[in-house]
Amino acid sequence: MDEEALLKQFAAQFAHGPDDADDTDAAAAAQGADSTANQATDDADQSPATFDTQQFLNGLDAIFDRHAAATEAGPYLEQAMVDAENAGDEAGLLTVLNETMGFYRSQGRHKENQWIVQRALELAARMGLTTGTSEAWATTLINCATAMRAAQQYDQAEDLYHQAQSVCRHSLAPTDRRLAALHNNLSMLYSETNRPDKAELELREALRIIEASSVNPDADIDVASSHTNLALTLLTEHKLEGAHWHAAKALEIYRTGHLEHSAHYASALAGFAQVCFAERRHADAVTGYRHALAVIEECYGKDTDYWRITADNLRQAEEEAAKAGVTVDNAGVAGDAGTPPQSGSRLSNSPAQGKTSAGATSSPSTVSVSTGSAGTAEAVSACPVSGLKLARAFWTQMGKPMIAAKYPQYAGRIAAGLVGHGSECYGFDDAYSQDHDFGPRFCLWLTDEDYAAIGEQLEADYEALPRKFRVDAQGRVTFEAHARSDASGAFPSAGAGSTVIPDAANAPTPGTATDDAATAESGAASSDVAEAMTTPIDAPLFPVTPRAQGANRRDGVFRIGDFFESITGYRTAPAQTAPHEWLMLQESTLAAATNGEVFADPTGLFSKTRQGFKNMPDDVRLALISKRLGMIAQAGQYNLPRSLKRGDGAAAWLSIHEFVQATASLVFLVNVPMVVGYMPYYKWQFAALRKLSGSMFALLPNVGEQLETVMRLSSTACYGGAGFGEGGKGAAPAIEKINDVVEQIAVDIVRELKREHLTTSGETFLEWQRPYVEDHIVSDDPVLKSL
Repeated sequence: MDEEALLKQFAAQFAHGPDDADDTDAAAAAQGADSTANQATDDADQSPATFDTQQFLNGLDAIFDRHAAATEAGPYLEQAMVDAENAGDEAGLLTVLNETMGFYRSQGRHKENQWIVQRALELAARMGLTTGTSEAWATTLINCATAMRAAQQYDQAEDLYHQAQSVCRHSLAPTDRRLAALHNNLSMLYSETNRPDKAELELREALRIIEASSVNPDADIDVASSHTNLALTLLTEHKLEGAHWHAAKALEIYRTGHLEHSAHYASALAGFAQVCFAERRHADAVTGYRHALAVIEECYGKDTDYWRITADNLRQAEEEAAKAGVTVDNAGVAGDAGTPPQSGSRLSNSPAQGKTSAGATSSPSTVSVSTGSAGTAEAVSACPVSGLKLARAFWTQMGKPMIAAKYPQYAGRIAAGLVGHGSECYGFDDAYSQDHDFGPRFCLWLTDEDYAAIGEQLEADYEALPRKFRVDAQGRVTFEAHARSDASGAFPSAGAGSTVIPDAANAPTPGTATDDAATAESGAASSDVAEAMTTPIDAPLFPVTPRAQGANRRDGVFRIGDFFESITGYRTAPAQTAPHEWLMLQESTLAAATNGEVFADPTGLFSKTRQGFKNMPDDVRLALISKRLGMIAQAGQYNLPRSLKRGDGAAAWLSIHEFVQATASLVFLVNVPMVVGYMPYYKWQFAALRKLSGSMFALLPNVGEQLETVMRLSSTACYGGAGFGEGGKGAAPAIEKINDVVEQIAVDIVRELKREHLTTSGETFLEWQRPYVEDHIVSDDPVLKSL
């Protein structure tokens, strides 16, 4: 069984389905934006004067009630978009877009959802919702994030979820169950991106909110579902004891509340069975799956994927039970779905826990890397995993246990992650990046008050963390978690000898061998791959350069304000009403302040500060788009062809440079930095542009490739190909191609500006598009206008 798929399936039952936020709360988008409900005309050939949001929602509900969504919902939603737009009802249109996102996602229509998501974000920005804390904005963010997550656009989804969290903290009560649903959505994203530790944190917070809001947590179906979700996540982390407790607690709640015939009960039964299988309690696993199937059949019937997946899991569990010589009685199962295995039962015919085949040993092939506390290495070869993955493992296995042991009263106040300068913070590092400033590292961010109390000592403890690690042939990182002693004593290791951060796929599942013999066999099969990774070398893994030391250090303990000030010059983002300050910040600076990953942020203060730098005022974004249009026209459409005609290759080359820079920046600005991030500095500019262009939701997706064509031909065009050994031949065709590409880019840009309603002009000389764009700038501040 695919455990990750099972986790998604069961987690989706949480709080009546966390993915239903768009279905249940979309009306809030209209209410929060003060939409006026009016009677719409029934004449399909006449544009309605008004748009009745409630009538639209009632009509959509009727379609779903008669199970006609597959054929009727799509056309109904498309017509509603037209009607709302023709009526000029922006709030009503936002409601329609929210509903459409949910429907398209449920139908797997992710490509069509691309422009729906983008349009909803742009509409919310135009309505002024993005600077507030309304439920309409929170709902839109959640729905956009969930659509992006379903399309596996995880970076964008995560950013939108975090924005939604920031808004919800202000717009919803601390015990509002919609907050719990949001945390559950985030946990699903983290599970899908193999970050079970973060998924666990989100689920624990969801559980806390649900319990706090419940009249009787011991008989609340949402509390039970949360326990099941948490159990499955703990299972992927190989935390079997905790997984068992939460899975059993879920069943106890169903029994206490007499909820055994709820459809959600099947999830709890199957979740408990999954944990039992991992514990090699084959009889309990089989019994749990059989009871789950009985409930599924009662509630859904047999002709569902839900039933088929669970039946397949049962089959594999029965096969493993048979191999272990375990016989499970079928009596009473079919007609007694309300009698699950007792949570603490350990049947007499269960095999001994942890029993292995005689003589079997586990010796996974690894690359061993050792670094001292000062950051020097004693090790072997280039690290085969990314810097962010290494940092996350270093935090989870070494940093987090150290803080829990030495600073328990501050554990709920310290943020951790890897953000800032360094290729690994952008996710673009490779073997060539490891010749300097690379290795196990992360940042710890504290408030000024906490830093004054523990900052220096915490920095010393961070520097003292063991940095010796291994990476096995499957890419799993293992740090040596032996205890270290100092004046304050030793902090305990996270496991016996070492701790492994596994991929989700490595958790035990039905049909997967779990004994040591199987592990040894797997290790032997991987020996050819690992052999090349185990040759020791004496050179340091990552010499630390002067630019990454002292005040410019890239990891360790920081005051939150100091950290951002060291990158941007600001302790917090400039005010939304200070466009001149925003315009002084380079996009690459903002990229460095908002890249990377945050592994933990219990108070949310670091993420809130970071989010402030992501939230560029829309007036500033439009002003920058206007500036980029001007440079594209000046450098690419005007000076480049003139320089080429007069034979000034140097001037032409510099014109190409300015054109490429401005065009690449425009792509990020049009895609909205709040959603896709900022363009990084020149070294990673095209790596980021290729990544953005590869997204199914990207706007102007072909421009990056077109720019590379211009650069590839630039030597021939500017210098007759001398740079490529072509002598003075071939310049004319290259010049013609470059001019054609520049004009095609201009055409594509104008098309996009018109789609976004930023212009009504078809003029392709982009200088003339600037007044149309600047007409959408709300502020009267002259710094935002070019004329």
